[in-house]
Amino acid sequence: MKKSSLIIVIFSILNVSLYAQENTGKVTIYTDRSGNKISKHIYGHFAEHLGTCIYGGLWVGENSSIPNEKGYRKDVLNALKRLDIPNLRWPGGCFADEYHWMDGVGPKEDRPKMVNNNWGGTIEDNSFGTHEFLNLCEILGCEPYISGNVGSGSVEEMAKWVEYMTSDGDSPMANLRRKNGREKAWKVKYFGVGNESWGCGGNMRPEYYSDLYRRYATYCRNYDNNQLFKIASGASDYDYNWTEVLMKNIGGQMNGLSVHYYTVKEWGDGKKGSATQFSDNDYYWTMGKALEIEEVLQKHMSIMDKYDQDKRIGLMVDEWGTWFNEEPGTIKGHLYQQNTMRDAFVAALTLNVFHKYPNRIQMANIAQIANVLQSMVLTKDDKMALTPTYHIFEMYKVFQDAVYLPIDIVTDRKEIRGRQIDMVNISAAKKNDIVYIALANIDLENGRNIQLNIPQTKINKVDGRILTSGKITDHNTFENPDLINPQAFNDAKITNGKLKIKLPAKSIVVLEIK
Repeated sequence: MKKSSLIIVIFSILNVSLYAQENTGKVTIYTDRSGNKISKHIYGHFAEHLGTCIYGGLWVGENSSIPNEKGYRKDVLNALKRLDIPNLRWPGGCFADEYHWMDGVGPKEDRPKMVNNNWGGTIEDNSFGTHEFLNLCEILGCEPYISGNVGSGSVEEMAKWVEYMTSDGDSPMANLRRKNGREKAWKVKYFGVGNESWGCGGNMRPEYYSDLYRRYATYCRNYDNNQLFKIASGASDYDYNWTEVLMKNIGGQMNGLSVHYYTVKEWGDGKKGSATQFSDNDYYWTMGKALEIEEVLQKHMSIMDKYDQDKRIGLMVDEWGTWFNEEPGTIKGHLYQQNTMRDAFVAALTLNVFHKYPNRIQMANIAQIANVLQSMVLTKDDKMALTPTYHIFEMYKVFQDAVYLPIDIVTDRKEIRGRQIDMVNISAAKKNDIVYIALANIDLENGRNIQLNIPQTKINKVDGRILTSGKITDHNTFENPDLINPQAFNDAKITNGKLKIKLPAKSIVVLEIK
């Protein structure tokens, strides 16, 4: 053999060895070090009067030719019921601080119209109001989360809304509710005192909002057996001063503090990039931005810990998700956005982060539930398509109220946004003696051979499901609604008490281990 040929053979062997090493990983899950329960409420959703989220997405009215149940779309209702939705936030968003609840009760023909100034100047007819929303929550079996109007509403208006919804007494607002067709009060636990008060909710300073919160929250009273969980309007992603001021000034008067974080490349018209046409570099950048939420939340939580060492106050990430350009040909300001496998990864990685901090993160609400931003469902006339993000929420629902399990992972990394990021992202939890494991292989090209060990636990059986597709830009359409669907995963094998998992490129797997 020639010397040059020998060098080539040796190099080839080394290259194969390096490739194998780069595409393996070891994971250890510690069931004996279990943590706190992952609140089911981090799987919450958000429905704003924005575009076709409400009208056409959730609500078509009783007289629609689209099959409906008392005005709610049957196809969407059935899809959402499969998610075990724990809570639903409404009516906004920015819309909340221009919404006057009295316009949305009583006979529909008497309800006044308004201009939705925040979202495209659309005329809002108020046919979907308090009764329609709270009845929807009862149908879905979820907790309502109401966002009150601080930006343009009065203290009296907010106080009367709480009374209208929750009082069973012989009071003026309770009697008005009865007149409007609802005898028994609803249970409304979660109540937001304003929304994005630093921006569309009033462009306030944190000091000023703190004083307003004190005033408004005082008159949000507990009626009969209803106990309000009052949530202050918190910061936008990197505004740590807002959290500092609110924790210092009103920490003792709130039950929760919100924070909003969107995976967006650059704010500005047309600068956020396409939801469906993007490069591999764009994809990896998005993964880095999504994972950056952990550092942001850690900094907010660190500030909260200074004033609330017992972690009495919950951190509520009540708006999160991807934000790309509106789809071409859709109405400006309606934020209609397609949803690809990239969005599925953002959902999986973000939920994996939330799982890690169950003693502080008590709620999260992805934006939004239908036809807007990172939605669960897309609708057009009588058609409906489930998004890849929907499938992640359906696969991940086993983590609701499960106990978080710490893990160790050794795998290869990639530099993204100046940080080294594991190419395999994992979360684990236990519920009813079953261990659930979510594994996301971020790599677009290479699979991973994962060896998984659970000390002090005998693995008798493993079942799994996988979400993947041929291209990261793939998405479900009305013409092809089942392109991306969870499938059975059969590449997790039990060997000598350990699991050996063949994890394909750009795939998300959820395992159930007994």
